[in-house]
Amino acid sequence: MAVRVVIAEDEAIIRLDLREVLQEHGYEVVGETGRGDEAVALVRQHAPDLAILDIRMPGMDGLAAAREIAADGRAAVLILTAFSQRNLIEEARDAGALAYLIKPFTQAELIPAIEVALGRFNEMQAIKEANASLEEQLATRRAVDRAKGLLMDEYGMKEAASFEFIQKTAMRDRRKMRDVAEDVVAGTLRPPDAVAEGTA
Repeated sequence: MAVRVVIAEDEAIIRLDLREVLQEHGYEVVGETGRGDEAVALVRQHAPDLAILDIRMPGMDGLAAAREIAADGRAAVLILTAFSQRNLIEEARDAGALAYLIKPFTQAELIPAIEVALGRFNEMQAIKEANASLEEQLATRRAVDRAKGLLMDEYGMKEAASFEFIQKTAMRDRRKMRDVAEDVVAGTLRPPDAVAEGTA
């Protein structure tokens, strides 16, 4: 199944470039617009896997649109921002963006950013399914992020592999992901055959 994408970018030429690059890489563009309010409507209508949103758009800016899409939990959000708007990156993260790209960007930067956004969205969905309350989800997310960082730094694991180790260990041992993550941080749980970087 192709990854389904909605593009919201008010500059038509950038929107066209995005569509061409995405289609070349096997993504399916199911909707596109130059307005933030229409982006939210398109996401609700088409239920894509990913929404690519520019920050500056008429109707509703990308941050407000990201907030609505993230609140619905319907799609991963990738934010596009001009170089001069770097100060908005923190705001974008708070609005629910899972990855961002600074314009102008290259094809070589776009695809990895999309994969990061999709990967993080899938992690969040897994955490959501495993934890009923929002408070528990946030606490789990924080613990898992800390544990992933440690696994990546200490053992040279990739982000996706770090999450998979925590998730599979929790499923195998019938424990909460948060507890497994806390064991990783405490140093009482290590990946099998792991050699800490710098000790090999």
